[in-house]
Amino acid sequence: MAQRTKVAVLISGRGSNMEALVRAAQDPACPFEITLVLSNKPEAGGLLTAAAAGVEALAIDQKPYGKDREAHERAIDAALRERGIQVVALAGYMRILTPFLVEAWAGRMLNIHPSLLPAYPGLDTHGRALSAGEVEAGCTVHLVTAGVDEGPILGQARVPILPGDTEHRLSDRVLEQEHRLYPETLAAFVRDALGDRSSGA
Repeated sequence: MAQRTKVAVLISGRGSNMEALVRAAQDPACPFEITLVLSNKPEAGGLLTAAAAGVEALAIDQKPYGKDREAHERAIDAALRERGIQVVALAGYMRILTPFLVEAWAGRMLNIHPSLLPAYPGLDTHGRALSAGEVEAGCTVHLVTAGVDEGPILGQARVPILPGDTEHRLSDRVLEQEHRLYPETLAAFVRDALGDRSSGA
């Protein structure tokens, strides 16, 4: 059997998309394996979830680094490389990345965003979509580049906005699609787009 691509998932909270990726990787036919879950917050609930699933859970607390975000990212980058990580998946990682980490993992770092990009990058996506009277929302998996939520789109899922929708109800339905889309898109990326570039960080 071909060697599977080693993926690290970066989280800041409960990491429900991380859980979806870990579940998908439990299938022997999955082309990737989640070998590390890393958080910038030691209290992130997703670290316990990852550990319970048998995945290494690591916190690199941002607080000791103060405002030096690049120094924090250099510690993260070192941890990724020490473990032979080949692809990084952001899943609710609530830090804007510096050019250092973006460039270090260019073409090998993915993110999921709860809108149909390029519409509604950034925060409060569901509230903005509802206020604008949109008829559909959704989610997007994209490559991470220097611009916030501006990288090449790898996959999308559409969700109709229903009469009387609230942000909470819409968010729940979009999240269901995120949990399906992210594993599918990551698997396709590893199989097709990454090719032999997956052989080393």
